[in-house]
Amino acid sequence: MQELFRRLDIAASGLTAHRQWMDLIAGNIANAQTTRTPEGGPFRRQLAVFMEMQDERGEGLGVKVAKVIPDDSALKRVYQPEHPDADAQGYVSYPNVDVVMEMVDLIAASRAYEANATVIEAAKNVAQRTIAILQA
Repeated sequence: MQELFRRLDIAASGLTAHRQWMDLIAGNIANAQTTRTPEGGPFRRQLAVFMEMQDERGEGLGVKVAKVIPDDSALKRVYQPEHPDADAQGYVSYPNVDVVMEMVDLIAASRAYEANATVIEAAKNVAQRTIAILQA
């Protein structure tokens, strides 16, 4: 039974991590046209850095988002001299967010989330059947 709970904990950590990833993706998409942030400059795509969690024996305990980092790839520059955020040459720097790639990442994160939810559902069914057998 202890192994069942360990597997549930691992799957639950995956649910949490992939939900956080989906939240980051949603934020990236929402800010795909944000040319001015409170920190200054255009929005930068945010990336989740995943890390495996282990116990003292080195056995896997799941996964977590260890940190969120900005994507330092090049910004998109568009000539728009009338834009309020245009530089001296008339170019506006737009976020390095590719909405199509964000949607691809969203599908991957969603499928990983669903896989972890399936593991939890299967473990729940095993536990219910075990209890039913023990009660019989």
